[in-house]
Amino acid sequence: MFEWIYDPNAWASLATLTALEIVLGIDNIIFISIMANRLPEAQRAKARQVGLALALFMRLGLLASIAWIVSLTEPLFTIFDLAISARDLILLGGGLFLLWKGTQEIHHTMEGQHEDDGTSRVAATFGGVIAQIMVLDIVFSLDSVITAVGMANDLPVMITAVIIAVAVMLFAAGPTSKFVQDHPTVKMLALAFLILVGVALIADGLHFHIPKAYLYFAIAFSVGVESLNLLATKKRRAKAGNSAGH
Repeated sequence: MFEWIYDPNAWASLATLTALEIVLGIDNIIFISIMANRLPEAQRAKARQVGLALALFMRLGLLASIAWIVSLTEPLFTIFDLAISARDLILLGGGLFLLWKGTQEIHHTMEGQHEDDGTSRVAATFGGVIAQIMVLDIVFSLDSVITAVGMANDLPVMITAVIIAVAVMLFAAGPTSKFVQDHPTVKMLALAFLILVGVALIADGLHFHIPKAYLYFAIAFSVGVESLNLLATKKRRAKAGNSAGH
């Protein structure tokens, strides 16, 4: 079982797969962070931990059922010469859910500015948030496991990569959640990214594959621009504070 430890190729595969799993987990972290931030502050950390624990168990469970995972790509029926498999249906459902949820959260964020008028949104419940996280965990876990199966042949390598990636996600979830919560423009950018991922999932479910590198480049560019904007704002405030002090 542990023969792969002495195989340099297995270690190279582990490093590559772990890095890819972490990148693929970015959208999962963003979604969990945004959903957890709708809860009272005392419950947010627990919601993030439960959400990522569920993601880990789903990934490990799917890896243990590789034969079943492979069968998900087999066509179930055909519509207008388009063969639809169980994987396609899951991606389509997940994409539509992300579009709906991203749009709803943007609406709630905008309407939240008018809480003084008595139009504040209804508080989220812990169970409701976990249920929504589970729905997206299924989609993201399926995508993650199919990627792992396609890149590595050894089950222990795939399991190790998934565990390391989820551990990194668990470490990054707290700071990511706080940063998103403290910067409304970053939160809006994250929600727009979730909608973009939703569109990509729907396209993938319809066999129009959009390379994920394009998506992550777009969001990385946007984050870079927003980082410069935040830095410029911080410097302006510091300058204004110094001027007021004199």
